[in-house]
Amino acid sequence: MSQTTPDTRPIGLFDMRAQQALIRGEIDRRIAHVLDSGRFVQGPEVDELERALADFAGVAHAVGVSSGTDALQIAMMAEGIGRGDAVFLPAFTYTATAEVPLVLGATPVFVDVDPKTYNIDPNDLRRRLEMVKAEGKLRPRAVIGVDLFGLPADWPAIEALCAAEGMFALDDAAQAFGGRLNNRRLGGWGGAAALSFYPTKTLGCYGDGGALLTDSAEKADLYRSLRTHGEGKARYEVLRTGMNGRLDTIQAAILLCKMPLLEDELASRTRIAGWYADRLRGHVQIPVEIAGAESAHGIYSILLKDAAQRARVQESCKARGVPTGIYYPLPLHHQPAYRDRHAAALRDAPPLPVSEDLCTRILSLPMHPYLDESQASRVAEAVIAGL
Repeated sequence: MSQTTPDTRPIGLFDMRAQQALIRGEIDRRIAHVLDSGRFVQGPEVDELERALADFAGVAHAVGVSSGTDALQIAMMAEGIGRGDAVFLPAFTYTATAEVPLVLGATPVFVDVDPKTYNIDPNDLRRRLEMVKAEGKLRPRAVIGVDLFGLPADWPAIEALCAAEGMFALDDAAQAFGGRLNNRRLGGWGGAAALSFYPTKTLGCYGDGGALLTDSAEKADLYRSLRTHGEGKARYEVLRTGMNGRLDTIQAAILLCKMPLLEDELASRTRIAGWYADRLRGHVQIPVEIAGAESAHGIYSILLKDAAQRARVQESCKARGVPTGIYYPLPLHHQPAYRDRHAAALRDAPPLPVSEDLCTRILSLPMHPYLDESQASRVAEAVIAGL
């Protein structure tokens, strides 16, 4: 009787090699063209990529920049956000979302997240906005919604609140490029959307890179000026204080090689998320599905019963060659860099219990477009074995 050979292939939390194998020849050709041209900064590949990004997202303008963090900063610089301004953002997300307001002199006001979506809670947002207004120390200026793990935030609610209060709505879509809400790609929500092209993102380069998406021609022109030291139309005409935030031509060339794969890769991520859901449903809390929303599945995160169970599952996965990650081990208001700022932003600020709880129980599993069903099953079996 024949026996099935166990699948022992390595599994990566993220995997860029499988994708590169498909397009290595085109990558080499594109990079060689940049090297031959000598146009390493703002070469034609950047313009070509910007057109492709805008077309894919269904927006009028894309502006390539040096990172997702710089995309956030340029967008807020364009709004004149600075000292005395309050910027509302989720407490459960990556540090870049909070550090940019502080770099500009503004004050981050941390908002709790929804326990099912892990995205900013509109009800808690309204509560903290009213508290800031009542105290009168800070001017409410902006809300940064994060499409965490790839799931769109509640953009209709965020946009409505921002419109009513005269605030700027900025979409931090770093983990979610390709996601949709109500048949609109992310990038078309808010006043602008910030993208990251860090290598592990749904569209990633081989270094740092980012972009801003907007339907406003005026904002796009301002973003282009700010990314290049505040320059005007002429090379040495300086209209405003800007920064050095340009996207490298070589990174743009790499992204152009990857763009044709994106639609199929997004479909693959959705298929893999379905495999995980089929195997893990009833054992752990799996990512929620929201009517009208299509997650990009940038990261696949499950929720365990408590920290002890998470530790057991991690050990079970490690023993079976399955990598895991924790995004994020601390809520932002508990991070040393932000604790004092959080305490000073609001007198008697309400607690952030959902964000604090998630950090003790969240666990991220391998997610990339080139996982197959056998590998997804191994991951799920390792999780279940550790419960």
